[in-house]
Amino acid sequence: MSKPEKADLRHVPSVDQLLRTDLAREMREVVGIRKLTDIARLVTAEIRSALRDHPESLAWDGESLLAEATRRMEASVRSEGQRGIKAVINATGVVLHTNLGRAPLSDAARSAIDQAARYCSLEYDLAGGMRGRRGARVESLLKDLTGAEDALVVNNCAAAALLILMVLARDGETIVSRGELVEIGGDFRVPDVMASSGTRMIEVGTTNRTHLEDYRRAINPNTRLVMRVHPSNYRIVGFASSPARTELSTLAREAGLPLYEDAGSGQLNDLGKYGVNDEPVIREIVEQGVDVVSFSGDKLLGSAQAGIIVGKQAIVSRLRKHPLYRALRSDKLRLAALEATLVSHQRDVADSEVPAIQMLALTAAEIEQRARALVEGVGPTKAVRLELKAGESTVGGGAGPTSTLPTTLIAISHPEESAEAIEHRLRTFSPPIISRISEGKVLLDLRTVLQDELPSLKTALQSLRE
Repeated sequence: MSKPEKADLRHVPSVDQLLRTDLAREMREVVGIRKLTDIARLVTAEIRSALRDHPESLAWDGESLLAEATRRMEASVRSEGQRGIKAVINATGVVLHTNLGRAPLSDAARSAIDQAARYCSLEYDLAGGMRGRRGARVESLLKDLTGAEDALVVNNCAAAALLILMVLARDGETIVSRGELVEIGGDFRVPDVMASSGTRMIEVGTTNRTHLEDYRRAINPNTRLVMRVHPSNYRIVGFASSPARTELSTLAREAGLPLYEDAGSGQLNDLGKYGVNDEPVIREIVEQGVDVVSFSGDKLLGSAQAGIIVGKQAIVSRLRKHPLYRALRSDKLRLAALEATLVSHQRDVADSEVPAIQMLALTAAEIEQRARALVEGVGPTKAVRLELKAGESTVGGGAGPTSTLPTTLIAISHPEESAEAIEHRLRTFSPPIISRISEGKVLLDLRTVLQDELPSLKTALQSLRE
């Protein structure tokens, strides 16, 4: 039967009718009645609009329109749930994947968070039965691991830089090499942080070459600080040079100025044996005379996001007493995870207990063995093709951009399905599996897949046959 030229909107289900469906009663447990009512209003409005503008696009009877409205409501609720934070399987091979939360926490760190989630001894001295200092154990561990006189923890590395610059150099000048004025991830720009702190940035040298004499000439009565910045994922190669850390330390000391280094990724132990290159070890920075150092907690240290500050006791004490510190200080959950991770480093078992270090330590042969076992476990497939190929993993998180981590990849292809479609099916699986695409194939790198996630990955690969 042909449809009338003008839509009859009386058949559009009401919000109340939509909310009385069996599906709506299930969805109410997911998003709550208030949000579900808003979604129902939006859905019915969309259907009315569609009937007015494109009457040929929908069936006209009440039963069909109710089914369409229910389908749209379910899709909207599902989309709402996808927007929140949820666990995913990282099969990209990027160990410190910023979009996926960087370093995964160790079992010990997760257990520590669970304990701290209730009442805990955050600022309470159990031995003395009186008020204690927040983060005292973490600070003690950091001093032990880095050789620094004192330590402090704030909520991220940008906050650490802001606090240091504001306390040590506000209303004065900070000298920094032009080759170190980096932008990291689009969110952290050294010049912007300096401007926010109230210090005046004095650029010295050129992009590729800065000499010690450039720093010396820039020092004047208004100079408050000499700053050194680790370039993170940015490198200048070829005709490039800069003063050694010890040279800058000597110059700063002669001028009566503190030397500050933003070290970035926070390598507590040399990870060169795992292929991680060009990353400074924090203890070596301290030993070479830098007065105050900041670095991240969720990169090569392998813990939760944190801005860690270590250095001379007189400087760190000033930072701790400044009013801005209270605004930037860490909460109990961050400190609990950090403490547990630092204990693993102190016990020299980080390579077996801290996931990020474990992943870096995996050899290509070990990953190949794991990948081969997974493919064999999936079993034979008629259409989906799973093959092993050599590749490279990435450190990520702005660390070790020149580092090479050989790996073995699982390449997925299908004669009738695009790589984009396969990637979408994996990404919308439960739990979601994040992969990458290259040369028309979906690639899985098991370096970043945790052992207890392999069964879910196997199930997902088997589902691709359906």
